[in-house]
Amino acid sequence: MAAKKQKDVITALPVKGIAPYKPKRGEEYMSAGQVEHFRKILQAWKAQLVEEAGRTVNHLRDEAGNLPDPNDRASQESEFSLELRTRDRERKLIKKIDEALARLDTGDYGYCDSCGEEIGLRRLEARPTATLCIDCKTLDEIREKQLG
Repeated sequence: MAAKKQKDVITALPVKGIAPYKPKRGEEYMSAGQVEHFRKILQAWKAQLVEEAGRTVNHLRDEAGNLPDPNDRASQESEFSLELRTRDRERKLIKKIDEALARLDTGDYGYCDSCGEEIGLRRLEARPTATLCIDCKTLDEIREKQLG
């Protein structure tokens, strides 16, 4: 029995439970259905990050104590520092999500900030906050390597 080949499917979405968008034949890029799909992804992702931030605050409050052993205290401070750095990165990501939601409202979402071309559904599924098409992003990274 021959096994059926599966099409490439993006499964690494930032939010679980939201299936990748399947465009209908002849559907226009960034149609109302696509806009709503990405709005749903971005809003769910933001809610997930905000919830994680709330858990961190509770964790830091509950776990913060005056540990008598210097090694335990150092381990706890190191853990807290790492957690706070992670939350800071997520705070910056929430800002990018808010910017992407604003671009959805203005109709600029899904189009490259550099060349104006379509970013592409597959790229947006993998990185919903993308603002550059893959070609412009590649050129940007090459320039960064040469200058850095």
